Amino acid sequence: MLGKKLYSVRESYWIFYQGIRTLPYMFKARRKKELSSQFISRIMLAVTEVNECAICSYAHTKRAMETGMTNDEIQDMLNGILDNVPAEEVAGVMFAQHYADSRGNPTQEAWERVVEIYGLSRAQGVLGAIRMIMVGNTYGIAFSSFFNRFRGRSDPRSGILYEMGLLLSAVIVVPVSVVHALVSGLVKRPLIH
Repeated sequence: MLGKKLYSVRESYWIFYQGIRTLPYMFKARRKKELSSQFISRIMLAVTEVNECAICSYAHTKRAMETGMTNDEIQDMLNGILDNVPAEEVAGVMFAQHYADSRGNPTQEAWERVVEIYGLSRAQGVLGAIRMIMVGNTYGIAFSSFFNRFRGRSDPRSGILYEMGLLLSAVIVVPVSVVHALVSGLVKRPLIH
């Protein structure tokens, strides 16, 4: 099995744009203690598991351990097993998996259910955490694939032109999507539709 399809440059633009749009909501939810460090770690591990990003798995495993999660819980998360997820976080983690599996296009019903369960502020924080790890996964997959290629462990899903193209496109994608996100915020475009 070759795994999840990689993200295109076009998708990377929208992923970065959406991440910038919702990052403040994640920070706000953390400040208001609506999202714990462990909840954010679970969200990020769930998305990383779906997207199969090796470098992000390593980084977020380390972060999850620092928040106090057990090795068994982390391993389960990286295998898509939610048995150890606290009941109040299951909906958020499952939405994170759905978001990643749908390549950033969750159903309206799924989003409405998350808002119903958590309230708008906390749901927006969950969305911010999901979108930030999506950014990390999009570029992390290309980055780790590029460097692993020189260690003799190339990703069968990827090629050197893809890796270099996605990484170099960030020079244009990042600043343009930041401006786009800021303008969208000023004109109050919906965060999710």
